[in-house]
Amino acid sequence: MKKPEDILGKWLSCVNNADIEGLLSLYHEDAVLIPTFSNRLLCTPERIREYFERLTARDELSIALHEKTLLTQKFGQDMYLVCGIYCWRFAIDDELLSFEARFSYSLNLSLEKPITHHHSSQIPRTL
Repeated sequence: MKKPEDILGKWLSCVNNADIEGLLSLYHEDAVLIPTFSNRLLCTPERIREYFERLTARDELSIALHEKTLLTQKFGQDMYLVCGIYCWRFAIDDELLSFEARFSYSLNLSLEKPITHHHSSQIPRTL
């Protein structure tokens, strides 16, 4: 994977396939995850694993990228910021719910595990 969009594509695929090992293979050992469905900063591989284990246990879990929102910025050789909006879906009490979220990834493509920072938060209601 040589492009930032490839990393995002693999991440989305891993979520949609509940592939925890695949997800973890993308996060650098020192990565920070500010997750969509938690009020904690996750900054160890163990905490990131626990989060994705809980999340992928959700019934009917899926995520879809809003392609038109995707922005990629280059900050140096092999350093990128990728941001946009995606939509989480999963069932709660047999009802399929959707959660729009904005995201940003800091990527270092020179690393085997390129995600160094990932922030995702639900989009709040507007005023």
